[in-house]
Order: sequence, then C-alpha cells, then structure tokens
Amino acid sequence: MTYRIGYGEDAHQLETGRPLWLGGLEIADSPHGAVAHSDGDALLHCLSDALLSSISSGDIGMHFSDTDPQWKGVSSEHILKHCLNRVLEQGYTPVNVAAVVTLDRPKLGPLRDALISRVAELLQMSVQDVGLTFKTSEGLAPNHIQARATLLLEHP
Repeated sequence: MTYRIGYGEDAHQLETGRPLWLGGLEIADSPHGAVAHSDGDALLHCLSDALLSSISSGDIGMHFSDTDPQWKGVSSEHILKHCLNRVLEQGYTPVNVAAVVTLDRPKLGPLRDALISRVAELLQMSVQDVGLTFKTSEGLAPNHIQARATLLLEHP
C-alpha cells in the first residue's frame, strides 16, 4: 500500500443576506453567508485543496480561478468532485478525513451528523472515517468562517 496525506484550509468573510453553505448543505438558520466568487463553502474548499495537495496538483485557484467569470457562483460540490476525480484517476482513494470549522454563529453541533453524512457521501467514504470538529473564534472574528482539513489517501 502507498499512502499520501493532504492538507487544505479556506476562509471567507461573512456578510448578512447571503446564504451560508457548509459541507454541501445550506445552513438555513445562519444570519450571514460567505463572500466568495463561488458559493463560498469553506469546508468543501479546504477538502478540495487537501485532495489536490495530496497528489501535488496545486490548489483550487489553479483549477477554478476566482477571476474567471465562468466560475462565478459555481457550486463547491462541483469543485470537490473535480478534485476527487483527479485523485481517483491516479488510483488513490480517501480513507480518512479530519476537519475543523471555526464559526461563531450559528452553532454547528446540531448539524454534525448531517454534515458528516454529506461529506462522506461526496468523498465516497464511510461516515466512520470522517471526523468533524467545530470551534468558535471566541468573538475574535465574528464575521469570518475558516475551515481546515487533513486527509489520508491510500493506493493498493
């Protein structure tokens, strides 16, 4: 077996009146959402970067430039699927993910199972292999979301 580790992180400013997307789900009770060229899903963005970094394929900005109008409003699920396909084409499969999301509000704990299920589905993994931790900024960055992730790939 061959293994590879990937790391990714993403951050966005939050603004009232925008939808908040996280892990492929729209967070309905959020008072704000990400300011971004795409839908601004920080969790899927950091997972996409982790996938790309694990196979030395750059970052999502190289594949989906935020200055290219064709990607304006693109779904982060589309970005993640593109990155996952690059990994799968090289014969690797994701076997473990550990991610941390920092967001002051809304509280994400009640959404943990739904977020884990969706991330596992998108990455074609078991829910038991997806770890998701939530933090707040303790008021230091109330209009900000950040996500970080590591993932392990395996090649038979």
